[in-house]
Amino acid sequence: MAERELPRSETVLERSLPRAAYVEPAFFERERAAIFAAEWCYAGRLEQFEHAGAFVALDLAGESVVVVRGDEGELYAHLNLCRHRGSRLVCGSGTLRGAIRCPYHGWAYAFDGTLIASPFVAAADRPADVGRLHPVAVDSWGGFVFVHLDPERARRETLAAQLGPVPERLRRYPLAALRTGRSFRYDVRANWKVLLENYNECYHCAGVHPELCQVVPAFKRRGGAGLDWERGIPHRDGAWTFSRSGSSDRLPFPGLDDDERVRHKGELIYPNFMLSLSADHVAAFSVRPREAGETEIVCDLLFHPDEIGKPGFDPSDAAEFWDLVNRQDWTICERVQAGMRSRAFAYGYYAPMEDASLDIRRYVAAHLGQDAVATE
Repeated sequence: MAERELPRSETVLERSLPRAAYVEPAFFERERAAIFAAEWCYAGRLEQFEHAGAFVALDLAGESVVVVRGDEGELYAHLNLCRHRGSRLVCGSGTLRGAIRCPYHGWAYAFDGTLIASPFVAAADRPADVGRLHPVAVDSWGGFVFVHLDPERARRETLAAQLGPVPERLRRYPLAALRTGRSFRYDVRANWKVLLENYNECYHCAGVHPELCQVVPAFKRRGGAGLDWERGIPHRDGAWTFSRSGSSDRLPFPGLDDDERVRHKGELIYPNFMLSLSADHVAAFSVRPREAGETEIVCDLLFHPDEIGKPGFDPSDAAEFWDLVNRQDWTICERVQAGMRSRAFAYGYYAPMEDASLDIRRYVAAHLGQDAVATE
């Protein structure tokens, strides 16, 4: 979306969210209930679940969720705790053989969450409410998997409704066909909203990302103001992708329009999905808050399977560039988080070219109420 640049004489800097929104555990607890338990959250790529029993356990703002492929190809998601004594059922990722089995006492559940075995405890002796795992809604778009901790609400508020116009804007990118060529995991000592605000502006790019600005000079012009994300951001002459050289021996995705073959696009899908699209690869970021000041980020670099299948496929040009840019972002975000812990910090300000970052105030207010964003 194009940003509006106001003349300096008309500019009034708007306040950011208050300090508590970034540093207070009590505020984070409110977000866990009102945002992460009430919205569709990005969980990873569908390719992780290519065969029956394939599973991934992930932490979603302090709630562990297991996503698993069923025997008939269905995708299921459950809270990752046994109904017997509450033990975590699985960790990490892998393949389950036939059932989800609790490591504590051996209770077993079918992939759809139904309890199928409780050693030495007869079915007649089990309370009715332990008959299945706590369900989590699951859906997908473009090869991306999303989960919702409130299945009833998820039926009313669908993934398609939450995504809004994003699928249409990205319709020419072959997202569902792409495969992961490289992944990175980062532990960042910053609030999840600091990371999203940073992603939503390029005022910082000239000082924080000199290598990126060599490839995309538009990111540093006028403090990153006036960027037309709807059309995409142009690279320098002769460049067309995110790498140090601005080019690659990989072919652009088939079906892109003339702009998409030479411009960079980005989408921020609240609450935890950042998507950056080049002509030959896509960077998908899963933002997973752990607590008020700690966030895990998984960055998957996605490529066309035809390119991955070529002899000598090497994603290092994109991977090294993205890892550099990512680490620059996480480092500056950690410095922001450290500064905001000061007793002197009550709130910050958004510059005119940070208009998109203001959206996070509206998003938080819509879920937690206007009191959550009040700075007076």
